[in-house]
Amino acid sequence: MSSWTAPAHGRAPLHVVQLLGGGGAGTGPHVRSLSEGLVARGVRVTVGAAPPAERRYRFTTAGARFVPVTARTTFAALGTVAELCADADLVHAHGMRAGLLAALALRRRRTPLVVTWHARSTAPGPRAHARRLIEHGVARAASVVLATTSDLVDRARGRGARDARLAPVALPPCRVPEDGAGGRKLRAELGAVGRPLLVAEAGLDRSQTPGLLLAAAQGWRRRTPQPLLALAGDGPERSALQRRIDREGLPVRLVGRGTGTGALLADADVALLVARWAGRAPLAEEALRRGVPLVATAVGGVPEVVGGAAVLVPYGDPRALGAAVDALLADPDRRAALAVAGRARAATWPTEDTTVAQVLSVYDELTASTAS
Repeated sequence: MSSWTAPAHGRAPLHVVQLLGGGGAGTGPHVRSLSEGLVARGVRVTVGAAPPAERRYRFTTAGARFVPVTARTTFAALGTVAELCADADLVHAHGMRAGLLAALALRRRRTPLVVTWHARSTAPGPRAHARRLIEHGVARAASVVLATTSDLVDRARGRGARDARLAPVALPPCRVPEDGAGGRKLRAELGAVGRPLLVAEAGLDRSQTPGLLLAAAQGWRRRTPQPLLALAGDGPERSALQRRIDREGLPVRLVGRGTGTGALLADADVALLVARWAGRAPLAEEALRRGVPLVATAVGGVPEVVGGAAVLVPYGDPRALGAAVDALLADPDRRAALAVAGRARAATWPTEDTTVAQVLSVYDELTASTAS
C-alpha cells in the first residue's frame, strides 16, 4: 500500500492529470477505475480526453474533472494540454499519443511525467519507423514508464526509458445479467441455439486477423452441429468481409463492437483471441473470469497473462487455430478443466484496489523527490 495519505487540513490535495489518448486496449476503463480510486484517497484528478471518452466512461461521476482534449498532436491540442497541466503536481499519460502530447507540453518543466504503455503498434513500413521515433521520445521524457506486460517493459527500456516498471492493470469486469438471460437472448438472435457459439473480436480492416478467422471458419463447416463464430468489430472492410462470408457460406456473424464483449461471452462455448500482438486483452481477461475456454495467439504478453489457463497457438496459422477449436469442441472434459483453470488464473490478477495502490506509490515517490 502507498505511504501517501490525504493532506493535512489547510494543505492543497495532490493534483494529478490523467491524459488519455485513443482509449483502446482497455485504457478507458482503466483510467475510469484509477480516477475513482484516486479521488477516494483524497487526490484531485483531472482527466483530459476526447469528448466521446467522457460520454462512454463518465469520469466526472467518478469525481474527476473532465477537460476535452483531442488525441491529435496539433498546436491547439498542445496548448490545451499545457494549460491543463499548468497547476498539476504530476501528469499521467496513457498510451503513445497522450505520452507525446504530455512530453511536449511539459518540456522545460519539472512536473513528473508517468506514462503507461498499454499496448504496442504492429503497423508496418513508414508508420513503424515513425512509431519507433515517438516511443524513443516518450520513453526518454517520462520520469517513470509503467508497462502492463513484461515485453512492454523490455521495449520501453530498449527505447531509452530511465525507469521502466511492470505494472499490470486491473480491468473492471463487464456487467451483464447474472441469470444469463442476456446471453441466451443474444445467442438466439445470432442463430446459435443448439450449436456451439464461438466469440472473437477484431478490427474489420486490411490486417491479417479477420482473414485468419474466416480461413479457420472454413474447416468448421464440416462439424455437426456446425459452430457459429460471432465476430465483434467494425472497420472499413466490413462489407468486403460480409461478401466473402456469404460467398463461401461461412458460419460467421459480424456484430458491432457495441454489442459488448461481456454480453457475447455470457453464453459462449469458446472465446478466440487472435492478434499479431496483445497484452492484457479485455476479451481474454473476461473469458477467463467467466470460465469460458480460451484459444489465443501466443504473442506479446498473452502467455504471461493467461498462464496455462488457455490454449495457445501461433499467429498467422489458421489451420492451428481451427484444429485447436475443433479439439476443444470435441472434448467437454478439457473445456471444463479450462473453465476451472481460467477462473483460478483470474483470481491471481491484481484488483482495482491494488492497481490504484501501486500507481499511488509511484506518485508518492515522484512528488516527494520533486518537493525535495
